[in-house]
This record gives sequence, C-alpha cells and structure tokens, in this order.
Amino acid sequence: MLTLLGLVLAIVGGVWIAIEAFKEGLLWGIGCLLIPIVGLIFVALHWDVAKRPFLIQMVGVALYFLGGGSA
Repeated sequence: MLTLLGLVLAIVGGVWIAIEAFKEGLLWGIGCLLIPIVGLIFVALHWDVAKRPFLIQMVGVALYFLGGGSA
C-alpha cells in the first residue's frame, strides 16, 4: 500500500513540477520532460514555486522505498 501511495505522490509531484516549468516558459517545460537534470535545475532556480511539488515528490519516493518498492 505504501508503495502505491508513494508512486502516486512521486508522479503527482513530477507532473506538478512540469506544470510549473511550463508556466515559467515553454523551454523550461520541454526541458523538464525530456532531460531529467533540467527539472532539478528548475527546482533550484525557482524554489519559491517548485518547493511544494518537489517535497511532495520526495515524500512519494521515500514512501515508495519504505513500502518495499525497488528501483
């Protein structure tokens, strides 16, 4: 159960970050979707808008692994 909840939260957080990136600019959004490191750079540079989705995503990842999920 924790694994599924974690997976859902991680996906929701990731999609939310992509939405915020697209709000900032088309290239940010496309970059977040195609190049994973761009998402981290976006979070670092736009912490004020990306903080909540990033933390939700990290909680999701933690729950996923606590629930017995594997990479």
